[in-house]
Amino acid sequence: MKKFLTGNEAVARGAYEAGVTYASAYPGTPSTEILENIAPYKENIYAEWAPNEKVALETAIGASIAGARALAAMKHVGVNVAADPLFTYSYTGVNGGFVLVSADDPGMHSSQNEQDNRYYAKFAKVAMLEPSDSQEAKDFVKVALEISEKYDTPVLFRVTTRICHSKTLVELGEREEVEMKPYKKDIPKYVASPANARVLHIKVEERLKQLEKFSNETDLNKIEWNDKKIGVITSGIAYQYAKEVFGDGVSYLKLGFTYPLPMKKIKEFTDGVQTLYVIEELEPYIEEQMKAAGIKCIGKELIPRIGELNPDIIAKAILKEERPMIKYSEAEVVGRPPTLCAGCPHRGFFYMLSKKKNVMITGDIGCYTLGSAQPLSSMDTCICMGASVSAGHGAQKAFSFNGVDKKVIGVIGDSTFFHSGVTGLMDIVYNKGNAVTVILDNRITGMTGHQENPGTGYTLQGEKTHPINIPMLCEAVGVKKENIFVINPLNLEDCNKTIDEALNKKEATVIITEWPCVLKKPSPEDIEKFGDKKVICKVDEEKCKACRICTKTGCPAISFDEKAKINEDMCVGCDVCLQACPFDAIVKVGE
Repeated sequence: MKKFLTGNEAVARGAYEAGVTYASAYPGTPSTEILENIAPYKENIYAEWAPNEKVALETAIGASIAGARALAAMKHVGVNVAADPLFTYSYTGVNGGFVLVSADDPGMHSSQNEQDNRYYAKFAKVAMLEPSDSQEAKDFVKVALEISEKYDTPVLFRVTTRICHSKTLVELGEREEVEMKPYKKDIPKYVASPANARVLHIKVEERLKQLEKFSNETDLNKIEWNDKKIGVITSGIAYQYAKEVFGDGVSYLKLGFTYPLPMKKIKEFTDGVQTLYVIEELEPYIEEQMKAAGIKCIGKELIPRIGELNPDIIAKAILKEERPMIKYSEAEVVGRPPTLCAGCPHRGFFYMLSKKKNVMITGDIGCYTLGSAQPLSSMDTCICMGASVSAGHGAQKAFSFNGVDKKVIGVIGDSTFFHSGVTGLMDIVYNKGNAVTVILDNRITGMTGHQENPGTGYTLQGEKTHPINIPMLCEAVGVKKENIFVINPLNLEDCNKTIDEALNKKEATVIITEWPCVLKKPSPEDIEKFGDKKVICKVDEEKCKACRICTKTGCPAISFDEKAKINEDMCVGCDVCLQACPFDAIVKVGE
């Protein structure tokens, strides 16, 4: 049977067919759908969301050591979080086959950088595979697990946004049931103490020699001989772009196994062509290793190392072809930046926060990062997951130590707080800080498409579980009970009063805003706690004074043409605009 699958769906299917029995991840675009599509195979695979990528990788490592075939998935910056166990597991080697899926994001469609994680394979000294379509994404998972078990290595499975989210036809197969390997106590192998690690490092270097031999022999790296005037060496999605530009008019060395590189096969291919191009997305990973080996090639002299590639970019760079584009008037196209949704529970809090003076607001990774956009402009920084809390503490200490009269508020989401905000809050308490931490609890992991997290009360595979109580967790790490505030973020008066009270505290203080994401399908617990009334807001045009204050809330349901207007199809009746209006010109309908 054949199906159109995205790369993420194909990776999930590959895990199923290859006999994986354990999978873990932290959601992050473009990798999220891998675990979401593994989850339905609950009869064959145990799958879970972890609080962060390091935990996801460590739990998968535990399953692998126990003898199961295991997979962990994350976006590229998630591998930064998980790097510590990855490097050590490279030394110890595996028991059951182990695959780490790194989903890179060239073009930064939903990321704070576009790092090229192929270097992680080289740095950690682990094998790496790169599929170039959904069929390979499925098939390569099984191959990766076989390589892992044969060569005693973790395998980095590198995909990119375009592979993850594009669909190609995939031929499905049956599941191969793979028995767990016996677990044997093996202290010299799995206890990475300095004495053991020195011995293990020697084995890693020997393994790399064996893997390079395999790289030169495997069909994962294949030569396609055509016209030999031009040769192209490429991998991943860049192979598809090159094929679209050059067709069968050039010869190709398509690399599917990219660490260690097949230098012998590369030299063989190089000797057979007159002009050699290396086409790869982002960094000159292949090119620089070739040049270090004395192989002449043309790469980043022409191909950009910034942003996502496409056939038009390659055609322009190499063939000097300007491909025709649809012409349009840029002056008539209205910019449509992303914005917090109509009814977003974060809007009311950010609106009141925007009114506070002499405050630095450290932000975090999530849809609430859009609080930094105009007209709210209520976020000054966004570094990485969890940095709002710890960076906020550092900024507050720097201001206080140097006599600067300025307070700091760190803003973080519920899932991000579980991910890596808790340790920052511990740091504030331990070091007697007084930065204010705001936890925006919208009862779900919003930015990546509504995945469960430790606070929702449900697991990835739909089981009810014990939800982590955020106020109790904050109290457990040392925040005094009287310094923990739980508020409805849609109540502007409460937001204003609570922010002011928190800013006047001399100790660690936490504000927790509780209201479900407006797009979330309510759970029974949500309905019981927050209700399910369907109301909207309307503008009374006779009372409207055209002051535009309602537009300063940044709600996309509000527009202005002589008078304010509210789009009834978008409005959910959060009534932030109603509370902001000084002339009582907005009313609720449907209560």
